Amino acid sequence: MPLSMLLGLLLLMLVLSAFFSGSETSLMTLNRYRLRHLVKLKHSGAIKAQKLLHRPDRVLGLILLCNNFVNNFASSIATVIAIKLYADTESSVAISAVLLTLVMLIFSEVAPKTLATIKPELLAFPSAWVYTVLLKIFYPLVWLINTLVHLLLRCIGVDTTKNEQNKLNKDELKSIISEAESVMPHRYHKMLLGILDLESATVEDIMTPRNEIIGIDLELSIETIIEHIKNSTYTRLPVYKQSIDRVIGFLHLRKVLIEIHHEDFDKQSIISLLTKTSFIPESTSVHKQMLRFKNEKIRIGLVVDEYGDVQGLVTLDDLLQEIVGELITEEENTVNQQTDGSYLVDASITVREFNRVMQGELPTEGAKTLNGLILNFMETIPNTGTSIRLHGYAVEILERDENSVKLVKFLPLK
Repeated sequence: MPLSMLLGLLLLMLVLSAFFSGSETSLMTLNRYRLRHLVKLKHSGAIKAQKLLHRPDRVLGLILLCNNFVNNFASSIATVIAIKLYADTESSVAISAVLLTLVMLIFSEVAPKTLATIKPELLAFPSAWVYTVLLKIFYPLVWLINTLVHLLLRCIGVDTTKNEQNKLNKDELKSIISEAESVMPHRYHKMLLGILDLESATVEDIMTPRNEIIGIDLELSIETIIEHIKNSTYTRLPVYKQSIDRVIGFLHLRKVLIEIHHEDFDKQSIISLLTKTSFIPESTSVHKQMLRFKNEKIRIGLVVDEYGDVQGLVTLDDLLQEIVGELITEEENTVNQQTDGSYLVDASITVREFNRVMQGELPTEGAKTLNGLILNFMETIPNTGTSIRLHGYAVEILERDENSVKLVKFLPLK
């Protein structure tokens, strides 16, 4: 065979080797979710690629079969060329092996695989058509190779029938959404993350604590009760006798405001307008409680502990705010950034809300509020001016009362 023809064959083998190496990387690095999207759009190359990747062992077996054949053939041709060009057979073969290794490494391995990693679709979709045809031609040989491989892997305890690489758990999905922040508005990005947190969040995490519940005590005078009703900023109030643990129902102010000006308006009139109280176990997930509110057509309930004592109050707005945040409620000034980069934070803020606003990583297990987290950490109520290192954050206590911390400063992270 003429030297020119041998050189032409060697060049062809190098090109084929580059094709097989690059196409293998491109097919394996294809974004599976974008691939599914393109399949829905009836992209012909994507359809072929998805069918091949449904059984990745087959296409890998085919690619490696072809690539190894091409590389070995190229090595043989290079040896023949070396013998033709040089009289010293041993040294010429060694030199050709070194040169061929360098050429194949650069032009047939690293370069095409790097390109395939950067732009996988550029080579994956055209090569899918080629491999679909080759797989039909060499199917018996590929089947034999894969059968032997499966038997070998089974001997070491690997079940090749279980392929869960396309399944995502919640944390992996959150990572994907976090990486997609640049392609969507920030508020929608927070909403998606909020939806994923619904299963892990409980009503205890978002409830209004017991000491902040505003209601109507029927033991007060009717004049005082009417004054409370007129000045209330809420549309629904719990009605109780002496203690919130003795609640008898919820009062919708829209109904009672019509009756207030009647001469015969009294406490019995209030009782007649009450709706049944809904009690919610504190361990109920936000997701389940949202479904309950929807099914029972209610908007408010009292959170109780294992002993039946009222621990707080939760509304449908609280549940929705866990997803959409400031889109439905006015943003409270619980976190205020200062000119020096520090933050003044209301210690009554929930840990979950703090993490959401500050992009923080305070632990959500245990204490539900920042005040509770500080008290658990210190095991006492710290004095004003105390500085602590709270789970990696430098915190200074600015205000406190007899039984809780009121205001803290988060110093800039260094």
